Amino acid sequence: MNGNEFGRLFRVTTFGESHGEAMGCTVSGCPAGVELDEADIQKELDRRKPGQSMITTSRGEPDEVSIKSGLQDGYTTGTPIGMVIQNKDARSGKYEPFVTAPRPSHGDFTYSAKFGTRNWGGGGRSSARETVNWVAAGAVAKQVLAQSVYDIRLKAHVNQVGDIEAPDVTFEEMLEHTEKNEVRCAHPETAERMRKAIDQYQQEGDSIGGSVYFECRGVPRGLGAPRFDSFAARLGRAMFSIPATTGFQFGKGRGTRTMRGSERNEDWEFDDGSRTTVESEAGDPVPEGNDHGGLQGGITTGEPIYGEATWHAPTSIPKTQETVDWETGERKEIKVVGRHDPVLMPRAVPVVEAMLRLTILDFMLLGGRINPDRLDGSPGEYDTDYHPRSPIDDPDDADTRADTVDE
Repeated sequence: MNGNEFGRLFRVTTFGESHGEAMGCTVSGCPAGVELDEADIQKELDRRKPGQSMITTSRGEPDEVSIKSGLQDGYTTGTPIGMVIQNKDARSGKYEPFVTAPRPSHGDFTYSAKFGTRNWGGGGRSSARETVNWVAAGAVAKQVLAQSVYDIRLKAHVNQVGDIEAPDVTFEEMLEHTEKNEVRCAHPETAERMRKAIDQYQQEGDSIGGSVYFECRGVPRGLGAPRFDSFAARLGRAMFSIPATTGFQFGKGRGTRTMRGSERNEDWEFDDGSRTTVESEAGDPVPEGNDHGGLQGGITTGEPIYGEATWHAPTSIPKTQETVDWETGERKEIKVVGRHDPVLMPRAVPVVEAMLRLTILDFMLLGGRINPDRLDGSPGEYDTDYHPRSPIDDPDDADTRADTVDE
């Protein structure tokens, strides 16, 4: 099976199935000298893990990460970072009826048809549980970006559940309110309405879709290459990789279908000093607006990057549905019982943020904004604050004692 790697310089390769022994990933291309420990990664995993509230699956996974390689004395060494998250609460019995009778709108039959076999417990590799690896890798990227000279900040929030849509909120409101409610909506009043609607769908044995809005601040201009490696193309790939994603847009997005060129085009002006960054200064040309969402010609402009991803309703629902059993030739009525999310977006928020960080950092490394070898950007220097210290010799232990050579 191909398609298990993301990124060009900052590369993430993942493994694991929903009900297998463990999930895990290898992060290659992380610069040396980044201060990192398991607590940094665990904080992000705790935001994604199941069982957080009554509107998430009740599967009891602690999602505790263990770093197996790539660190020395709390700093990255530049070698691959290996991480493992054990599966603790897998219950495959409820999936036995669907081994040869595919669940409606799942990947059961397509996986079997492609490979001639599949791991059927919990959906195996097709399960959204695999995104735990992406969040772990995104947490590493978060530390690299935070410890660089760039002030890159980003946030996502649930802006729509079913037909309930939140009004526009500021970036500061997203930072302040998103994590304060179970829906992860930055507009508290709308979050309450969304929660009531989700409860109703859950009581009816049904599910519902929606969308997540994101915004990135401080991304420098000049990232991305035209055509196949444009920033928009890579970002779209990142968002569409998330299970159940059915739509992605940036800037005005679908709204541009009805906009005239004279409406969308934005004049240029000189920066008055209010938008200067690490790489720009007062007097630089800047666009008057940002309907383009921080991207022009597939390349970042230095303005905030914003957009939205859409999810369909979770396909695992306890309502009676119909399928066919290719082994027995029977048509069957089934109910997909078990522990499933009635809505995907609240737990998708940290996944969206992780994929944003992975995409941004990869472009930062490709563009030379961050040295791919080491975060301090000082190749050839070996006496650093993060280099291991020489062990203290034990004069009573002949195996470790080092004798000074007289000159």
